[in-house]
Amino acid sequence: MMPDLPTHSFALGSLTNRVHDRLAAWAEQNYAVRMWDRDHTLWSAEDIPDLTNRLGWLRLPYDTEQLSAIRAFAEEARAGTDKVVLLGMGGSSMAPEVFATTFGTAPGHPLLTVLDSTHPEAVRAVSAGIDPARTLFLVASKSGGTIETLSLFRYFWAMVGGVRDRPGDRFVALTDPGSGLEALARERRFRRVFATPPEVGGRYSALTPFGLVPAALIGVDIESLRARAAVMADECGPDRPVAANRGLRMGAVMGESALAGRDKITYICSPAVAGFGAWVEQLVAESTGKNDTGIVPVAGEPLGDPESYGEDRLFVFMALEGDEPSEWEAAQAGLRRLGHPMVEVTLHHLDELGAEMFRSEMAVASAGSILGINPFNQPDVQVAKDLARQAMSPEGLEGSVAEISSDSARLAGALADWAAMIEPGDYIGIHAYLPMHGPATPVLESLVPLLRDRYGVAVTLGYGPRFLHSTGQLHKGGANSGVFLQLVDSPGLDIDVPEADFSFGELLEGQAAGDYQALCGRDRRVLRVRLTGDPRSAVETLAGLLGAGRGA
Repeated sequence: MMPDLPTHSFALGSLTNRVHDRLAAWAEQNYAVRMWDRDHTLWSAEDIPDLTNRLGWLRLPYDTEQLSAIRAFAEEARAGTDKVVLLGMGGSSMAPEVFATTFGTAPGHPLLTVLDSTHPEAVRAVSAGIDPARTLFLVASKSGGTIETLSLFRYFWAMVGGVRDRPGDRFVALTDPGSGLEALARERRFRRVFATPPEVGGRYSALTPFGLVPAALIGVDIESLRARAAVMADECGPDRPVAANRGLRMGAVMGESALAGRDKITYICSPAVAGFGAWVEQLVAESTGKNDTGIVPVAGEPLGDPESYGEDRLFVFMALEGDEPSEWEAAQAGLRRLGHPMVEVTLHHLDELGAEMFRSEMAVASAGSILGINPFNQPDVQVAKDLARQAMSPEGLEGSVAEISSDSARLAGALADWAAMIEPGDYIGIHAYLPMHGPATPVLESLVPLLRDRYGVAVTLGYGPRFLHSTGQLHKGGANSGVFLQLVDSPGLDIDVPEADFSFGELLEGQAAGDYQALCGRDRRVLRVRLTGDPRSAVETLAGLLGAGRGA
């Protein structure tokens, strides 16, 4: 019996003819066959690096080579393991996180924690909640040189070394062959090294060991996940008529919507699949946000009144069957009445998540060709990395990093000046260099609908340095439509990074400063606020001033 696939329905309004014409043009161009043949001319006249050698994700659903080894390792690792901690950033951490939040932990399997923050309080919170002797650490980095991942590794290596004679027994590497991490793992005798395919970029790697190893460890049926993805790949295959190709149809919707000015794709997810938002956010932002164009993914913004949205939105409602909140029906009717295009995705079983991931990858890749960009590179990510290293060097950054303190008498005026820069069609990006699950989180989350309703624009919330590997590419390389609020604190108790000459606090500070300068270097509108005292109280002060009015 063929596995079920998600159900998709479209109410596109004024976009209907544009999407129809795009699909007809793709049919004439033999688009699907050319994509599966890795024809670079779909995206670029020139066969550039990080293009045709990044299309390996197309075949992943059919690749069963490592499945048995991953399942066997997951079963063997259950003995003596209470928790699994994944150390990774961006594409190395997003899929494990969505698998953990969607499927939970099966009985008899260890709990999974994803640590993709270098904030000292986040590191301390994870270390306080584990027994290092009974914790398995997954060190995940495609390049093998990600500074955040290696810093976290060194910290937990020292912790495990304090309680075990052979700390390597508690570590597993997920990395590309020949990387520095692979060499490190061999040198320190890691328990296992899983090779990840070099021809698959990080944000397209959910069905590689980056996603499958942590999923198997918590008891997810990775074979069922893959099998449904394979059926979806068939539905998106080269022999499928373009009009019936699920991935290409969604790609046409996304691309044509952006060209029509509806470049804020807003994901509204039901509770059972809420974790999908952060994963697809990276896929869309990092793939399309370059060359001064892009699609802005809005994930995690609470559902508002239909009248609260501008004409720059495309809505995607995604739910597990039977999990749709009661208010959705009225909200969808209101959005249709106002002419907002909408896509509905219904999963009949959670294992269909792998299928929807593949469809999304196909959609984003094809939308990239409409926008005239390479959806597989990330040219502006390195800028912030270089500036962060410079900020941490003895010489420091050239030029100043302007900020205002949350206890300054000038704060209200600074926020008013910042808010005055917001124009119709913009979006607000809150960049919080704070612990993702810290005391200030509920207030930060409340800022999202507050700012949307007050200023009439889409609002995103990202935690640093995590978002630098996700939406950071869009912020610097996409259209200059972002208005950014950077929030930084000063952790009271820092943590030194073993085997390094810096601390986690210094690393975080350097990354925030580098990101600020990278934004300013691209003439982005940004205000940096230093949170003094209790971060929650400081953010509450900001919320009060921002909610008081446009002229706060």
